[in-house]
Amino acid sequence: MKLKITLPWTLILLTALALTTSLPSRPAHAADQDQTTPGLNNDGKLDLTFRYRYELVNQSSFARDAHASTLRTRLAYRSPNFCNFGFLIELDDVRSVGNDLYNSTRNGNTNRPVVADPEGTELNQALILYSGIENTVIRAGRQRIMLDNHRFIGDVGWRQNDQTYDSLLLTNKSLPKITIEYAYIDNVNRVFGPDSGTPSAGFQSDSHVLNVKYEWTPNWDVTAYAYLLDLEDSPLLSSKTIGVRVHGRVAASDKISTSYTVEYARQENYGDNPNNYSADYILLEGALTIAGITGKLGYEVLEGNSVQAFQTPLATLHAFQGWADKFLATPTDGIEDFYISIATKIRGANISLIYHRFNPEVSGLSYGSEWNLMIKKPLAKRYSIIFKFAKYNAYGFSQDTEKLWIMANAKFGN
Repeated sequence: MKLKITLPWTLILLTALALTTSLPSRPAHAADQDQTTPGLNNDGKLDLTFRYRYELVNQSSFARDAHASTLRTRLAYRSPNFCNFGFLIELDDVRSVGNDLYNSTRNGNTNRPVVADPEGTELNQALILYSGIENTVIRAGRQRIMLDNHRFIGDVGWRQNDQTYDSLLLTNKSLPKITIEYAYIDNVNRVFGPDSGTPSAGFQSDSHVLNVKYEWTPNWDVTAYAYLLDLEDSPLLSSKTIGVRVHGRVAASDKISTSYTVEYARQENYGDNPNNYSADYILLEGALTIAGITGKLGYEVLEGNSVQAFQTPLATLHAFQGWADKFLATPTDGIEDFYISIATKIRGANISLIYHRFNPEVSGLSYGSEWNLMIKKPLAKRYSIIFKFAKYNAYGFSQDTEKLWIMANAKFGN
């Protein structure tokens, strides 16, 4: 369960604004990302970020659209190094701007589609870091954990409220070219918090996560992983997943390059899961870049047996199988996702267009198709804007859905 903050948020915000009037802007290369697992340094670091987003959802099963206008304010402090110890504190506040004409999962507006950005103030991260062991960093407390491409363990960073973990995370680089990450997860703080309700704000957990990455060359790596998830509040999502991921890139010239990803995993019931099942995961993906234009072709399979399918409950799910979020839980018949995309940069704006075709893994009926479009442009060093659009055609499987987002970011820090 996420810890609620009782201090007056207005006072915190005004104090932070006063402090940041003298802080220089962040480097351009860091303007679009948060520092997820900070290392220790000799100077403290204070960051203040604002993220405003308008989200429109038109869903055929609702007479009214969802209009979500929300602002997330984040204040984070990273301490300097002291005897190999440090800490990070991060406070988040999410507020509806104007009328909350959407179902946040907590505001009771069930006559409109869901936009899972509930209001609330919380301690988003609070962790202690220790680097007194050679080539090792230990992080203990509430923190983000993001592994590989977030397909199995992620922070759901697109939502206004992150997914964080009350956990112990150990990162070791003692062996040449090898990074070992192990985490014990005691609690999962989900995007639906901090207030209790349905869906639940958190999962009590007794889970072990192991990820070992070997970088053969700067352009080729292989990762082996074992994720043993025992989620006490949702036993049907408890599973043991063991897999391997291979990623590589080949540059033919300065303007032409190719990349590929091949991944396979096997999942079985684990912990208190009452179903005795096994299911496979397969990913085949290739990309070609010519003169700044990248085309990508991919095929992803999550198997099902009509009783239970391969599930990834801790993933950053919005990044996969379409931005309309129609497959946050894998259907029991499994899913095959064939996708193709093209991406480029025009006048400083990153533009991506993606097409998905969805089918069940064990039957012949279509799950529909989806188009996605994103335009992202940085504005100076502190600001950026994002436009996204998703159009899902259900073909009778679910509900036709259209979603549109307009988002603005502002980041200040030293």
